[in-house]
Amino acid sequence: MQSTLSFETPGRSTRDITEDVNAVVREAGVATGVCHVFIRHTSASLMICENADPDVREDVERWMAKAVVDGDPMFEHDMEGPDDMPGHIRSILTGMDLTVPITDGALNLGTWQGIYLYEHRSAPHRREVVVTLLPAAG
Repeated sequence: MQSTLSFETPGRSTRDITEDVNAVVREAGVATGVCHVFIRHTSASLMICENADPDVREDVERWMAKAVVDGDPMFEHDMEGPDDMPGHIRSILTGMDLTVPITDGALNLGTWQGIYLYEHRSAPHRREVVVTLLPAAG
């Protein structure tokens, strides 16, 4: 089973999509298996991150802003602005897909884990996330 979820982002930010993905699992009725989550973009990514304290995601963004600086003159690719190439690098660093086990009909995440869409561009964007469920055999 496969489903595509769409999200509007306000610009550079993180958005908890755990419940959206879990809803796909519940609707499909998969009790045990694997959930693959893939974002169809090169300047936004997915991450599993702490879901209790938003300071964690803010700290990740502060680190990322220091590591991959918008408008850095070393980047030639800037067709869509100073955050264009940094957005691509941020996506490569954080990843565009996740695999999560499904147990008892739900994502088997840890107590403090959530799935986040991480928007790397400054302007709002519409992002698509493909959720593919692979039920366990037998």
